[in-house]
Amino acid sequence: MGDKEKSKGYRDLIAWQKGMEICELIYKITKGFPKEEVYGLTSQMRRSAVSIPSNLAESQLRNSKNEFRQFISIALGSCGEPDTQMELAQRFGYVSNEDIDSLSGLLNEEMRILHGLRNKLLQTDTDTEN
Repeated sequence: MGDKEKSKGYRDLIAWQKGMEICELIYKITKGFPKEEVYGLTSQMRRSAVSIPSNLAESQLRNSKNEFRQFISIALGSCGEPDTQMELAQRFGYVSNEDIDSLSGLLNEEMRILHGLRNKLLQTDTDTEN
């Protein structure tokens, strides 16, 4: 990573900020889930959401471009989990279409940001090889 990228902390990453928004929304949505879901869907959705910004923070603190790229991929994979879990919650009647739309919008935006970040890192690898 260049000096400019190294000096940026994970809190400066738009992907981390968007991941935090996803967490907030999921915590808000799951607050209304039935009590019998506390150890089921509620817990699973919250853990999967928390893993998105957490992986980005961990990767930045390791300060390795290869690890950063790997953790971006993990965060990308983590975006699929709450999307699937919200589908289940909708099928069970726990969430509104508005909640689904809000979360889907945030997750799609996060995935675009993460893909762009990963592609930028891959491009800088290609540029340094030439």
